[in-house]
Amino acid sequence: MQLYNTLSAKEREALIEEAGKERLTISFYKYAHIGNPHVLRNHLFLAWNDMDVLGRIYVAHEGINAQLSVPAENFNVFKEHLDTITFLENVRLNIAIEQDNKSFLKLKVKVRKKIVADGLNDATFDVTNKGIHVDAEKFNELIEDENTVLVDMRNHYESEIGHFKNAVTPDVDTFRDSLDIIEKDLAEHKDDKKLVMYCTGGIRCEKASAYYKHKGFKNVYQLEGGIIEYTRQVREKQLENKFLGKNFVFDHRRGERISDEVIAHCHQCGKPCDTHVNCANEACHLLFIQCEECADTMNNCCSVDCMEVHALPFEEQKRLRKGKGASNKIFKKGRSPVLKYKN
Repeated sequence: MQLYNTLSAKEREALIEEAGKERLTISFYKYAHIGNPHVLRNHLFLAWNDMDVLGRIYVAHEGINAQLSVPAENFNVFKEHLDTITFLENVRLNIAIEQDNKSFLKLKVKVRKKIVADGLNDATFDVTNKGIHVDAEKFNELIEDENTVLVDMRNHYESEIGHFKNAVTPDVDTFRDSLDIIEKDLAEHKDDKKLVMYCTGGIRCEKASAYYKHKGFKNVYQLEGGIIEYTRQVREKQLENKFLGKNFVFDHRRGERISDEVIAHCHQCGKPCDTHVNCANEACHLLFIQCEECADTMNNCCSVDCMEVHALPFEEQKRLRKGKGASNKIFKKGRSPVLKYKN
């Protein structure tokens, strides 16, 4: 019984190209009390592997977080399977604004301690006791209210390329960093302000909404389905789009264009740009913003040192990496002394 992916990314990419069939990039999450995540993990892998589903899925006692690529022809079968799982019946599926057949190249279903790392150890904190969900139309109304504080629950490298007008965008590297910062900054407004939050697909602000309710905030709201669902509703209902720039996504696309504004800049030359790349030096792999001109000049690298390593024969690069752990730059996305316009 096969419970793990057996093909490399390159092999899977070749199969996708050969098949020439449309795939849909989908994400969903659900907070629920799961007794045995390992059993659910194996069940999902066996079922989805047969459907040619690819993606990154986390299962934990607190629920599931899934980002997937599904063959369009298998979508209905996939949805029917979800509906056979009690807590996933009729779960909202966020379908990507911009599609890419190669958004994911492997099926990875992993059991984690939590589906969203929050750094919290509070036995009295119930993640299912969430705030009020609002649709795009109500969200637009709320954020124009002078008694509303709008907070972006994403990380700095996400909000840098796109965010809602007038949103508070904490300069944080991780979700767990933002929880205490926001609570401290808004402590005096627990009773008199409406706390409205958003994130990519809703999973982070849903946990945050439950957390802030637990901490005594009286009026807590979250954007249902996050930026992805907001964009779909804005286009379908012809509402005013209050999001500026790109929505960062966690697959090979790295971003979806939501509005024409480019609000970020190249981290190497300062030119307006909102294209995220990873440094071509595999020993670095730093995520940063790079324009086409700098990509050409720097050979897709973040620094001269990385250019020199990247120019070496592949086997020499492997030898230099041998025995060394992953670079810290991988986890400090968009922050490095080598980047003139982003530290």
